[in-house]
Amino acid sequence: MTVARLIQTRSHIIPGKLKVSELIFEVPKDYSNPTSGFLQIFARSVIRHEKPAAVQLDDDLRKSSQKPWFVYLQGGPGCPCVPPQDMSITDIVLNRGYQMLYLDQRGTGLSTPVSAATLALQGDIHRQADYLKLFRADSIVKDCEAIRKTLTESYPEPLKKWSVFGQSFGGFCVLTYLSKFPQGLRECFTSGGLAPVGHNAEQVYQATYQKVVERNKVYYEKYPEDIDTMHSLAFHIKSKGGLTLPSGGVLTVRGLLTLGRSFGVHGGIDRVHELILRMKTDLSQFQFITRPTLSLLERDLSIDDTPLYAVLHEAIYCQGEASNWAAEHVGRSIREFQWLSGSPQSPNAVRNFPLFFAGEMIYPFMFENSKELEKLFDVANILAKYSGWPELYDEWQLARNDVPLYAATFVDDMYVDFELAQSTASLVKSCKQYITNGMYHDAIRSRTDRIMKELFALRDDSID
Repeated sequence: MTVARLIQTRSHIIPGKLKVSELIFEVPKDYSNPTSGFLQIFARSVIRHEKPAAVQLDDDLRKSSQKPWFVYLQGGPGCPCVPPQDMSITDIVLNRGYQMLYLDQRGTGLSTPVSAATLALQGDIHRQADYLKLFRADSIVKDCEAIRKTLTESYPEPLKKWSVFGQSFGGFCVLTYLSKFPQGLRECFTSGGLAPVGHNAEQVYQATYQKVVERNKVYYEKYPEDIDTMHSLAFHIKSKGGLTLPSGGVLTVRGLLTLGRSFGVHGGIDRVHELILRMKTDLSQFQFITRPTLSLLERDLSIDDTPLYAVLHEAIYCQGEASNWAAEHVGRSIREFQWLSGSPQSPNAVRNFPLFFAGEMIYPFMFENSKELEKLFDVANILAKYSGWPELYDEWQLARNDVPLYAATFVDDMYVDFELAQSTASLVKSCKQYITNGMYHDAIRSRTDRIMKELFALRDDSID
């Protein structure tokens, strides 16, 4: 296994008694072909900054800094980490005696980021597609393992393994890590991250659409006035041929319905209502949607800055078969999402059967109305039809796993289906779960203290 090359490091003291180091590593672009070139991986390490009462000798300083590593893998795919000082989990983990590493996964944040412009440097769309095939969990965990070997090279043997935490898609990466390189792991934690091992993209969406339907019903029960409001907004948007967004993209009716992506997080239903209310109020006062409202809509709708989220979203479920735009295919078979097949229902139908919002699904039409994503549709289509995806999980290895896995699992998770998560948990030896119907998928951000308390209790407590 290749060792990452640390090519740059700079450290800064941050309020909160944090010492944050900015690290840049060089890793192979393609681990199966190390001569094909390199990528840069950006990470931030963080440790508690303490001023000793007396000057420490170099050897003492080195030993005091060699704390066990705790790596945070962000959700996504395609999303970067935020700075450690902006994450509530940082203090909790540092107070447990760890040092932390926040990793921008390849292609995200500052790790050789993927955009339409940077991707174009690879050549034609086929070369671009081949390049993007290297940005799934299998490559991400190889980066992690290469970086682990570099960072722990001088560590004593008991500290060479590290702990890994995966949020959402980061949890998918944890299961790939357990499949491929369990020897590098001391313990693993996930939050809403038990990947649907053994299930393909169509099976995943058949399950998650049902939870999206439930969340829509909750929305309209809480805000019944929005049934008619959505009809009025749909009529207005359609009559204008779409609304031009500040970035130059176009908001269509179908685009508006993707706001439901927020329904699965704490406060998401209320946030969507706030946007719908703003649009309704704008129309009643001015007969058009104002720029501030359009800007807020774009903030919640746009994935232009995280294009891997769009082009690889279905590929994260693929092993040896193509996704073939599974979310769209499954959605068209469900009555509440017939709008995927064309225009939304007639006004009378809308009043009887409200327009249902989509969830965390990527559709081909989303590439049509974005100035950034429209440049990526052809390569996304190639990836959607690609059937040669390698395996991400080794079920044989997972069944024999002896690395402790502590998982926070949410009964009402709209993004990672609970029943599929339970199927996965039954496959993984040494897996303990904290299961709750009192929190949603984003609990590691919105309910950090509660989740970490429960996860560490799984690790530290015992059951008679």
